[in-house]
Amino acid sequence: MLVTDVKLFAGSNSLYLADQIAKNYGEDLAKMQLLRFSDGEMQPEIQESVRGSYIFVIQNTNAPADNLMELLMIVDAAKRASADYITAVIPYFGYARQDRKDRPRVAIAAKLVANLLTAAGVNRVMTMDLHAGQIQGFFDIPVDHLNSSAIFIPYIESQKWDNLCFASPDVGSVKRARIYAQYFSADMVICDKYRKRANEVAEMTLIGSVEGKNVVVVDDMVDTGGTLCSAADLLLEKGAKSVRAMITHPVLSGKAYENIEKSNLTELIVSNSLPLAKQSPKIKQLSVAEIFATSIRNAHEHKSINSLFLTQSV
Repeated sequence: MLVTDVKLFAGSNSLYLADQIAKNYGEDLAKMQLLRFSDGEMQPEIQESVRGSYIFVIQNTNAPADNLMELLMIVDAAKRASADYITAVIPYFGYARQDRKDRPRVAIAAKLVANLLTAAGVNRVMTMDLHAGQIQGFFDIPVDHLNSSAIFIPYIESQKWDNLCFASPDVGSVKRARIYAQYFSADMVICDKYRKRANEVAEMTLIGSVEGKNVVVVDDMVDTGGTLCSAADLLLEKGAKSVRAMITHPVLSGKAYENIEKSNLTELIVSNSLPLAKQSPKIKQLSVAEIFATSIRNAHEHKSINSLFLTQSV
């Protein structure tokens, strides 16, 4: 039986995007407040009945860890209030970079987060452009993995750039870049990088030719911008006509804004899965609110979500 009572809740970290999603969906956000004790301990309080409801909780799980904890507590509150079905809408799935043991004695945090969400009572997860597609396998519940190509491909088509070439900034994003290259019948190159430590690129080499090309670097996230800026330098050094980047999640920590503004990038195009700390003449932000609103509607009405996208998720 189709549940008609849908409620959209927003965590404090993602209220800016949840408002846009709700407007595109055609409903107001459900009433909730976040209380805090004097020591900072939080207590989310749902302020309307959710008994028998199909609810969607919109909240990113990026640092600090309070964002994840708030999501877990909202889900727990909804479950204890007899919500019928709970979907965690996580535009940016934090801790996704820790998806394997790449060194001895480190945590697989992405798997831990998956376990926490399931234990809290989440029935389904909806997210976008995971750092590694196989993270979906960390869950024993359904995962809707949305694809940002639905906003980026129309933008590229509207710009009418000639001699297009798509670049992967590392080996991990090859599949993502190849999808764009195949869609536009364009060439693809790979920037193979070697790191000494996290957020620090020691060496980068180019696989392929970019001579006279307008290059678009494709990736799922940009943090400090170090890899991206190094890739832009390398591509221009090898004869690229221009270098732009199309990145889903603008984490942009540390000196990222300064790095990007001083870089050889012509433009950085990102989604609004995460808010920008400040405006930059080199950064353009596109909204994913309509994609999430439509996906939420289709999930509730048991319709296909994959059919909404021009390309397959990675």
